Amino acid sequence: MLIPHSDSMTSKKIFRILLALLICALCALPAAAQKKNNKRAKASAEPEQRKRVAFDTSKIVWPAPPELARVKFESILTGQKIDWAGLESKKKPRQSWMDRLAGAQPDRQVKDVESKVGFQLMRPYGVAADSKGNIYVADQAVGAIFIFAKDDTGKPELIKHGEHARLPQINGLAFDDNDRLFVTDSKAHHVLVFNAKHQQEAVFGAEELLSPAGIALDTNNRFVYVVDTQQDQVLVFDADSYKLLRRIGTGGKKHTLTGPGDFSLPTNVAVDKEGNVAVTDTLNNRVEIFDADGKFVSQFGKAGDGPGRFARPKGIAFDGDGHIWVADEYQSRVQAYNQQGQLLIYLGEQGWYPGQFQGLYGLGFDKTGNRIITSEQFPGRVQVFRYVTDTEAAAEKARREAEHSGASARQNELTFQKGGGKGTQNGTMK
Repeated sequence: MLIPHSDSMTSKKIFRILLALLICALCALPAAAQKKNNKRAKASAEPEQRKRVAFDTSKIVWPAPPELARVKFESILTGQKIDWAGLESKKKPRQSWMDRLAGAQPDRQVKDVESKVGFQLMRPYGVAADSKGNIYVADQAVGAIFIFAKDDTGKPELIKHGEHARLPQINGLAFDDNDRLFVTDSKAHHVLVFNAKHQQEAVFGAEELLSPAGIALDTNNRFVYVVDTQQDQVLVFDADSYKLLRRIGTGGKKHTLTGPGDFSLPTNVAVDKEGNVAVTDTLNNRVEIFDADGKFVSQFGKAGDGPGRFARPKGIAFDGDGHIWVADEYQSRVQAYNQQGQLLIYLGEQGWYPGQFQGLYGLGFDKTGNRIITSEQFPGRVQVFRYVTDTEAAAEKARREAEHSGASARQNELTFQKGGGKGTQNGTMK
């Protein structure tokens, strides 16, 4: 009698097992497909069901409560309004067969997108505010000066390169008391002056300036201070005749000087109401102060990453109370000092959210609204903060103290009424 080979028996068993597994898999397919469809449907419905979380920017203040707020976040400026609904239109533009073959978009579509996006900040440097509180921003990449109205209505105006003036590499901005706008251009090596109607009326400094950067005006003494980064100097011009009056700092030493009164790659300058001049000595990581005659007064700041230290300070401005505000590029924060160099407050860190900074550069102050204005290189934006003045802070402190005293008095009265004091149940003293 022949007995089947063991290998044949094993093959049959394997075949039966595989057949059973295949049947099970086929039976499970509809359920798996249904489960996968349900998962996709849930994922597609999720964005509609997800609730948006409100982000109240009015609560972004420094220092944090319960301390008295001295700086309040106000807004972010990025450029002209974008028509997002128009950009999301699914209507396909008509193309010729040549456009389709070349893979090129018709000019009409490109222009349509440009009109919906408008001009956006890309590489903003200097910032300033006029007497009405309108904010001006110099953008080197766009080749234009953006003008943001204080009431933030409509599209920002632009003073454009090649249209209103020659602006190959604009940098610093400053206003005089007649709302004349002074603009430094580091590629053209000069300063342009625009009247209140944004019409160019003068150009000066081409024979003296090498790489003009920050600029500030002393409207009382009629001085124009222009920082020349490559010359390691601050040049002082007459604000009316534009004649060079003097130079602050020693030039020609290839950024090696560290002594008082000299600079190494300075970038920006600011002037207070008394005519004191503050300059960010960027490579030396300090701020130097001079009087209206250009004489060295004091300095503060050291290299470091702690509070009160600097790592490439750039923008600088005085507020209405005479405090000195400094933008620190590497540390991504703004620090405020008194004129003795004592740190008063600082705000910011590296990041993209309101009150955070990336590539911090410019700093300005709006006297009409007590606003601090900053510019950032990498996100291409400007942030605006409300400065709470010393007078406003003192009034708020007095109000809180009065409110606290009133609450304490009411609490004492309630204590007596409940018999907690030395008197009768109705609070009458014996």
